[in-house]
Order: sequence, then structure tokens, then C-alpha cells
Amino acid sequence: MADLLGLPRLPAVGATLSLARIADAVREIDGGEIAETLERVIGPIGDRRAERSLAQNERRALWTWLRESPQVQAEPALLEWVSYLRAGGLVGGSVTETRELIDRALNVLKALPAEGEPLPIFADRVLHDPHALDEGSRLATIVHRGLSFQYGQHLTPRELWALAGVEADELSSTVLVAGLVAQVDGTGSALKVLRAGAASGEASVLTLQQVRSIPEVRWSSGVVHVVENPSVMAAALRRFGSRCPALVCVSGWPSAAGMLLLRRLQQVGAELQYHGDFDGDGLRIAAHLVAKVGAVPWRMSVADYDQAVTQRTSGPAVGRVSEVPWHGRLTARMLETGIAVSEETVVDVLLDDLSVLLEGSTGNGSSQV
Repeated sequence: MADLLGLPRLPAVGATLSLARIADAVREIDGGEIAETLERVIGPIGDRRAERSLAQNERRALWTWLRESPQVQAEPALLEWVSYLRAGGLVGGSVTETRELIDRALNVLKALPAEGEPLPIFADRVLHDPHALDEGSRLATIVHRGLSFQYGQHLTPRELWALAGVEADELSSTVLVAGLVAQVDGTGSALKVLRAGAASGEASVLTLQQVRSIPEVRWSSGVVHVVENPSVMAAALRRFGSRCPALVCVSGWPSAAGMLLLRRLQQVGAELQYHGDFDGDGLRIAAHLVAKVGAVPWRMSVADYDQAVTQRTSGPAVGRVSEVPWHGRLTARMLETGIAVSEETVVDVLLDDLSVLLEGSTGNGSSQV
């Protein structure tokens, strides 16, 4: 550079040189513009501003694609997962590599909940690699994080997999059922248990093993009401006894047995109507059942919440509340009041809806949204 510019000494480190002066010197020696000379000597000169803009657009498109994916749109709790992944940056600095990894994670989430199969078998079925979800792998880590935003961030990977129906014990995974009677005769312990419980006005407990054994039958009612808390089912049995309408209790987050039973009911045309707590977990459970088994929210509108919370000036906090796909204002209203409403608080309203159903009304009285 000193020779090019005719300087008496080498420029100091960090010295500022005039680009116009350098260009004039190159033009005198080479007869061309500096850009042409540089491209001839070292190759094409990139446009860094354009490259940065292109990279930003590619990253923006990646996160837009993830945010608008069907899985995330169906379960808005995963929007927090999107924010977490975005804050973590690109894998290896590559949009392509990051998208491929996230796409595999979305395939896993789409396939969940499973039906109690071991993790290697599930991974092989979904990803064609039995070790793809081994603990510590990058893919397993981001899947765990997605599940934690759904089920609870305090849970271990093993607990998350169990809630998602992977590695679930077919005997310890259970579901509570009442009033559910098959229209056709069938064999197997599960149907016998259901008939005996319905006839005596008692709840039945089905294991995952028993649910798997249920043949493809139709049920006495086309509507099956699903509740979150066992106390609601107990109240229904006290009021209706052996006349109790078809009820399934998921007892919080549905177990593998509960999800499999609801899937079986959905597959034979049952209409699933779900009610749960008006709190963060209650909304996420409801959104999960809407997305996975086509459940219809039952008494879970803003009007229902307002009616339940009107007489309350205090109560438990709503906790971490996610958006829900069936009512855009519900989450905002709950955050505004900050008060959770348990399902037990509105049990009389729910039982009245079931009474109307039993009376053969053309409508069931529920405020479906």
C-alpha cells in the first residue's frame, strides 16, 4: 500500500486511507477501476449489505414458517417454544440445517401422543432411526423443550415422554370412565367392566392394556362428555346413578390410556365435549384435546368464565396462560382478572347440562364455542 500510494513509510496499524486516492493510483497503474482490478485479481466482490439482508430474510422466513406450522397453530402453547428456539439462534449458523432439525421435531410432536410404545420403537416408526431421540441428542433436547411448554416446565424428560404416551406402563396408565356402554355385544374384560360400572352407577378404571383390547364398537350415546377432575365425575354419579351419561375423566393431563380411549371414541364418530379448569394448564389441556382428538370446548367461553368469576374477588392465580384456538378473548380476559376458576366451582352448571341431555332435549344447553 505504501508503494502504491508513494508513501515514505508503511501506514500505521489502523491508519485511515482515502479510497478515492487508492482508486486513482490503481487507475493510473492498471488503467481500470479498482473494483474491476480487484475482481480480476481475487474474484467476485460480494455485496455485504445485500448478503446481510438476504440472511435476515431467510431467518425471518424460517421463524415465520415455524410459527405458522399446523402443529403450532393448533396448540398455541408452542408459540413459547418458537420464541425459545429463535432466541437460541441457528444450528451451526445455517438456516437449512436448523429447518431440517425443527422439521424432524415437528414430525415427532405431530405423532404424539403415542400409545405406550418404547422410545426406540417410536423413534424408528416416526424418524426411521431408533436412536434419533436418545437423551442428550440435539433433536431430543428441542422436542423435550416443546413438550415442557405444553405439559409443564418442571417435568423431567422421562415424565414428559410418559405424558406423551411414550414408555408408558400399560398397567399403571389408567383412565376413569362412567356411563359408557357399547351398543353391540363384544368380548373382552374392558367391555365387561364398562357394562358393570354403567349398570351399577359406578365409575370404572381402565388400564392402557384394557383400552387396547376394546374392539371397534359404537356407543350408546353419540356424545361423550370429557372432564378434567374426578370430583366432577363423582358428583355426576351421585346425581344420576345408573342413568349417568357417557363421561370420561382425564384427571389432569390425559394419560396414554385416556388419549387412546378418546381416539377410539373419535374414530367411531363420538362427539367429544370437553370441560376443564379455567387456568393455564386447563386451557392447554383443552387446546391439546381440540388438536389431537377433535374435542369441542364445553362451557369454556369468555361468557362462561365471566359468569363463574363474577362472585369471586380473589382466588388462585391463573398461572402461565397460553392463547387458545377457539376464543381469542378468553386468554386476555383471564389475565385481566388474574383469577383461576376450578371445574368444581361450576359443577352444578355442568350437571344441569347433562340433565338436559338425559331429558332428551334437542340441545344440551352447553355453550359450545
